[in-house]
Amino acid sequence: MVTDTLTQFDAAVAKARAVFEKKTRDYGTSWRIMRTRSLTDQIFIKAQRIRTVDTKGKQMIDDNVQDEFIGILNYCVIALMQIDLSDNDPLELETDTALSMYDATSTKARELMIKKNHDYGEAWRDMRINSFTDLILMRVLRIRQIEDNEGKTIASE
Repeated sequence: MVTDTLTQFDAAVAKARAVFEKKTRDYGTSWRIMRTRSLTDQIFIKAQRIRTVDTKGKQMIDDNVQDEFIGILNYCVIALMQIDLSDNDPLELETDTALSMYDATSTKARELMIKKNHDYGEAWRDMRINSFTDLILMRVLRIRQIEDNEGKTIASE
């Protein structure tokens, strides 16, 4: 089963990376201007759309829900990349640099997934798909609470 999981993970990341690469070639690294808060909001918006479509049972816009998951994956990778970059790094990165960072970040996520799958026995395979959306929303809300609390702490100092 682990081999199957790694193959599926690699396929999902490859699909998301292809989208990231195309957008990077088309628009450059315009995402560099986004703060972590903005990135978590984008993840929230995409997860909320998935949940709304699931809850209502239909959608008014013909955008594929699977594409929203790809967007979530890419915004997560971008957020992790942004954390590793500083304000002193250029806003416009070379495409190859951005892709190398993407690969390094997704490799770290892959390694973490392998460790978690070992400890949890791939329990996620028995979960319902809408549970994933709920977990994404819950974790984004936690991150937003942390960001808000840090902002209050900084403002009160």
